[in-house]
Amino acid sequence: MSSKNGNSILAILAGAAIGVGLGILFAPDKGSKTREKIKEGFDDLKGEAKTKWDALEEDTKEKFSKTKDELKETVEDLLSSSSYKAEEAITFLEEKLAELKKQNAKLQK
Repeated sequence: MSSKNGNSILAILAGAAIGVGLGILFAPDKGSKTREKIKEGFDDLKGEAKTKWDALEEDTKEKFSKTKDELKETVEDLLSSSSYKAEEAITFLEEKLAELKKQNAKLQK
């Protein structure tokens, strides 16, 4: 979780808790109505926290997917480059082998 998102969620939770506390202190309603308001406040808070969490989760999945795709592309480029280098090495070795065969043939005469 990024620090910015974590701080945002913490700020929302702290603000909601302070709001609920002040609401209880200054509530002119009966206890049952106050409890209902507290419940609604917590439900709202829970909804906001879930929304933030879902957004954070989606953002994380998106970033992971991009990183995964970039890694896959890098590996494919590396393999392609390695394959090209391997072909160069094989060609070089074949040429050297042909030269050695010619030299060996001269020595065998």
